[in-house]
Amino acid sequence: MKRLILLLAAGVGGAAGAAEIPDRPEKLTFPALNYEPPAAAGYRVALKAGPVAILVPNRELPLVGISITVRTGKYVEPSGKDGLAAMTGALMDEGGAGARTAEELEERLAFLAASLGVSVGETEGTAGINLLSKDLDEGLSLLRDVLSAPRFQESRVELHKQQSLQAMKQRNDDSRGIEGRERLNLAYGEKFWRNRQPTKASIESITRADLAAFHRDWFHPANFVVSVQGDFDRTAMTGKLEKFFSNWPFVGKKAPPIPDKKDMAKAGLYLVDKDVNQGRVSLILPGIHRDNPDYFPIQVMNEILGSGGFTSRIVNRVRSDEGLAYSAGSIFPGATYYEASFVASFQSKSATVAYAASLVLEEMKRISEEKVTAQELETAKRSFIETFPSTFDTPAQVAGALASEEFTGRARTDPDYYKNYRAKVSAVTAADVQRVARKYLTLERVVILAVGNKADLLKGHPNHAARLDKLVPGPITTIPLRDPLTMQPLPQPSAP
Repeated sequence: MKRLILLLAAGVGGAAGAAEIPDRPEKLTFPALNYEPPAAAGYRVALKAGPVAILVPNRELPLVGISITVRTGKYVEPSGKDGLAAMTGALMDEGGAGARTAEELEERLAFLAASLGVSVGETEGTAGINLLSKDLDEGLSLLRDVLSAPRFQESRVELHKQQSLQAMKQRNDDSRGIEGRERLNLAYGEKFWRNRQPTKASIESITRADLAAFHRDWFHPANFVVSVQGDFDRTAMTGKLEKFFSNWPFVGKKAPPIPDKKDMAKAGLYLVDKDVNQGRVSLILPGIHRDNPDYFPIQVMNEILGSGGFTSRIVNRVRSDEGLAYSAGSIFPGATYYEASFVASFQSKSATVAYAASLVLEEMKRISEEKVTAQELETAKRSFIETFPSTFDTPAQVAGALASEEFTGRARTDPDYYKNYRAKVSAVTAADVQRVARKYLTLERVVILAVGNKADLLKGHPNHAARLDKLVPGPITTIPLRDPLTMQPLPQPSAP
């Protein structure tokens, strides 16, 4: 009898619960997400030895990860030594350090099951180690050797040069690489520091003394920001880091400001003749700095236009509706040190490139002339707001995000950036979206870069009236392929 009563009660409760379940997914409602991002003050430590450290203890696993961001990069390479920054970073951990040869260092790291790496990119360097917390002291010793006393073993220097030269020879093999290279040239100017490319001559000119000098100039505590996450006590880790950075064996240079002067190409069509079936296309416009007051409306606008995946207009129009491209979209980043470019891009068959490009331009024009729908606006804003907590999903992400704010200076100039992020996204209106689209999507300034078979690109498709040479004002400019070892333009074939 008791069992029957229980079953009847469960049936009644189940029926009542079922009646409360909406019949459509869109009718589901959820409580507001109550989430506050981590505040830097709870993790920030100003070390007496110089660097600022972000410490995020996490005792779930017996692991520690240490990352050091360095104020250096490609932008401080000496003239004629293009490739020196990246080579220095690679060889600091690959070329031995302290008393250990390259082989001995690799063997010891393998024994500890530790991962140690150094790299130097365009605007920063990074160095770090991940290992078991029980081996922390030895790991710190190894990392200190790599940062303060790299050996730049000659055999590894020569091996790195050979590998670099082999990679150079493939520069013209992939149209994606050609597009990326020429897009930067058009967006920023060939003399912009980002566009200085390593050549056979520059790589061969780099000596062990050059590597050592670059290292001593920039790899010192005054240029470091540190983040640590994992299995440690905050007070004990602070003491270890003070010891780690004390008595540094040399004094380097203060990193200069990153150059920001650009020289964007004039509006027009730029073609790179490459005999491939698929054409790669970039539509380029001047961009913004991340401190631009229109940053948040621009991000929402671009989410609707092209960066929102299958909810964005360019993807739906070019891929879903017309089937002209597998990948299509747009980016409109707010760069940290200079104004990054707006880029809409896609890849399509040569014959349909012109038609696909015309659709992208139509969508750029439409979002400027018509207000976006309420649903589009809400979807875009919810995308930013609801994914925001994932920025801090793990202790490593918390440490990385806060260290980045410290390194780039926003922790000082806009300390409440993360705190105010969702409110600023929420405040964006349809009128804001249209306003920034009108202001920044200036079609009369569009630069179109197309990489593919020139004759097929210009011929177009018989079923579509669009012609690539009629889409934008300005002349047609043919950009020659470049010699992969010298980066000088290759001779153009004579016209028949």
